[in-house]
Amino acid sequence: MNIKALYAVMLALLLPLIGYFIVKRYSDNATVMPPHYYVDSVIATTKNGKQYTDTVWHKVADFSMVNQLGKPVTWDSLRGKIVVADFFFTHCPTICVPMAKNMKRLQESITNAQRTGDTTNPYIQFLSFSIDPERDSVPRLKYWADRFQINPEKWWLLTGNKKEVYDLALKEMKLGMIDGEGVDTNYAHSDKFVLIDSSRVIRGYYSGLDSTELADLSKDIVWLTMEKNPKAKNFLAGQWQLIVVSLLLVIVGAGIFLFLFREKQSR
Repeated sequence: MNIKALYAVMLALLLPLIGYFIVKRYSDNATVMPPHYYVDSVIATTKNGKQYTDTVWHKVADFSMVNQLGKPVTWDSLRGKIVVADFFFTHCPTICVPMAKNMKRLQESITNAQRTGDTTNPYIQFLSFSIDPERDSVPRLKYWADRFQINPEKWWLLTGNKKEVYDLALKEMKLGMIDGEGVDTNYAHSDKFVLIDSSRVIRGYYSGLDSTELADLSKDIVWLTMEKNPKAKNFLAGQWQLIVVSLLLVIVGAGIFLFLFREKQSR
């Protein structure tokens, strides 16, 4: 093989490798996934003389409520789904109406492109918990749902035990809440939309009244739908570098063989 052919082979090998490691470096450094919130514990283990830590993230506690159709809802009803949740009440004189309108826009924007005309996404569920469950009965929730033309398949308005609702807001989702005890102007609740992943871990807070934050929420929902289950083991996990290098070596080897074969044929 002459020197020019050797240089050509080396260049053919180095360029894809350099390109691969540049792309990998930037993709590894990219922090596009929304963060996890609230650590429950950190488990330390030792394997082959090396110490590893595993963070156990706080999972939102289970609940038992009913939606605007009178159907029971628990986390089992939401298995495998990403959840966007907020808190409201139907007698709200302030922020609940604009929040409901923005939630509706967000829900309608998260579409399933696999089928033309399908405006639902099977991986996303929207939940609005009433902080005034004593007055927000199922018929009252149905009235609110009809007012905003809420899709009952993708967005549930929930009512239930008051203590359970307030524990869910204050202790589980860490949101401020004040019970108005039946006086509309005395109630207070957060304007945040809470993003919860399919493992029931909180992944973000976004103002339901801020268009920029709502755009961030829409983007983060897309990223979460692409996120792999960390417990799912892939037999190729951690082997991509070896696979890429091996593939490139096979290609280069084939090129060398073809070059030598042509050299032999031309003699």
